[in-house]
Amino acid sequence: MERITVKTSVQSDMDKVWEYWTKPEHITNWNFATDEWCCPSAENDPKRNGKFSWRMEAKDGSMGFDFTGIYDNVIEKELISYKMPDGRKVDIEFTHEGEEVIVSETFDAEGTNTDEQQRAGWQAILENFKKYVESK
Repeated sequence: MERITVKTSVQSDMDKVWEYWTKPEHITNWNFATDEWCCPSAENDPKRNGKFSWRMEAKDGSMGFDFTGIYDNVIEKELISYKMPDGRKVDIEFTHEGEEVIVSETFDAEGTNTDEQQRAGWQAILENFKKYVESK
């Protein structure tokens, strides 16, 4: 299975980046790829065997889905690894470099959309995260 990596550099400190990545009240503000979508609710228990469920919906109500998974490993302010219901894995690394935090996500590709479509969608969500953190 192909693995895809996306990353961004966030001008912020690690404490804030970690909080905004893991707290539901922040997840709902950045977890969507375009302005036509939203994340109206999020539940998150970032610990080994903890679960998450983030609702993603088109703002016009035409479609939506629950993005869910179970955490395999969580090392605070360093690493989050989880598995989605279809067995695909995701690893997220947080690295402090000078005045910024590098957030790098590597995920198993799915077989429906092209790798480039998947890369673009995940990168867009990551850029939304960056924009949200840097605006606060």
